[in-house]
Amino acid sequence: MQAVLNAALPIFALILAGFLSGRTALFGPAAADSLNRFAIYLALPALMFGAMAKITPDQVAQVGFAAAFAGGIAAAFAVAYGLGRGRSLRGAQACIEGLDAGYSNVGFMGIPLCLLVFGPASLPAAVIATLFTACVLFLFAIVLIELDLQKGAGAGTARKVVRALVRNPLLIAPLAGLSVGLTGATVPGPVERFAALLGGAASPCALVCIGLFLAQERVRFSEIRPMAVLVVLKLVLQPAVTALLVYKVFAVPDLWARAAVLLSALPIGSGPFTLAKLYGLEAGVTSGAILLSHLASVVTVSLLVAWLA
Repeated sequence: MQAVLNAALPIFALILAGFLSGRTALFGPAAADSLNRFAIYLALPALMFGAMAKITPDQVAQVGFAAAFAGGIAAAFAVAYGLGRGRSLRGAQACIEGLDAGYSNVGFMGIPLCLLVFGPASLPAAVIATLFTACVLFLFAIVLIELDLQKGAGAGTARKVVRALVRNPLLIAPLAGLSVGLTGATVPGPVERFAALLGGAASPCALVCIGLFLAQERVRFSEIRPMAVLVVLKLVLQPAVTALLVYKVFAVPDLWARAAVLLSALPIGSGPFTLAKLYGLEAGVTSGAILLSHLASVVTVSLLVAWLA
């Protein structure tokens, strides 16, 4: 439990810092939007470029691990999306809830936890999980949201979707990084350092934004149940499906299998909130689910770590 607390407490502290800043009027309503735009258009693209630029063909070759981790994400996303549509949410909003259920906090919690529990040999698994979550899943969600938002555009829908996607820095940056990583090209030192410095601000900014949002908005009673459902899907269903796939379906090395289960059991990262704010979608359920999932994960992830270790 101490390991989980060490990883989770800084996250709680950043959300609390944003909450107190909002409650004391240190930052007004416009601050959350400005911080979120900084994260979306500068920090997060830099983080995604830097992560994808370091990918190697050997890491891509771990097909069993990738398929199992992606399978857990897909199962949780599909169930949450279906439940959202069942509550008459529009496609884009249901997509955000699907993202909630499948988006692990791999970068902020996963890498330090894996290093602590399994040692340096687990770092490649954590890196691949980060790529799948922050890049592949994120891009998939962006495409679905754009398709829904542009649905009423008539014959020009496809053209408008493509235009919106090619202008989106959250699509351009990881694809540029992937091309660098797979071709073996070397990123110049100053560029790499620039991306690392700028990308390092992405998660803290998003978490402070969540705190500001919680300070400015009141959680409605009707949102409690959807939040709880998303937390259960994230902390229970996703790791259960991933464990089934790594141990019963795919041939995955033991260390990689254990890392996959742990990484899939992490609480919800800040990405869904950031995307909801970018597209002007409802973020109340998402922000509450992020906070609740981190609180619940202190128990669930601690138990899982004890079993896996």
